[in-house]
Amino acid sequence: LTSYVMVEADGTAAIERALEDIPHARSLVPGESSLAEVEHFLSPKPDVEGIAEGDIVELIAGPFKGEKAQVQRIDEGKDQVTVELYEATVPIPVTVRGDQIRVLDSEER
Repeated sequence: LTSYVMVEADGTAAIERALEDIPHARSLVPGESSLAEVEHFLSPKPDVEGIAEGDIVELIAGPFKGEKAQVQRIDEGKDQVTVELYEATVPIPVTVRGDQIRVLDSEER
């Protein structure tokens, strides 16, 4: 598993000293990056991004784990999705966090 640590410093000497204190760090990748190049790594992507109303999803966590459902409503501010379970006798809306679902079939495809 390859990981990188980005460091802002005036020179490589300070980075090499810091590298000694980082466990399992092996080497220094030479070069410079602008803030614009790494900015997308610094802002988190919402979990509900890429999910649309009507999508078929599978619940991957919580009490309904393994159930299939259809997306009814998306609340991007709270990062939550309201779904309706497929195999329920009575349609009950269930609100779950965006990281608790996986898209199986999208109407946009």
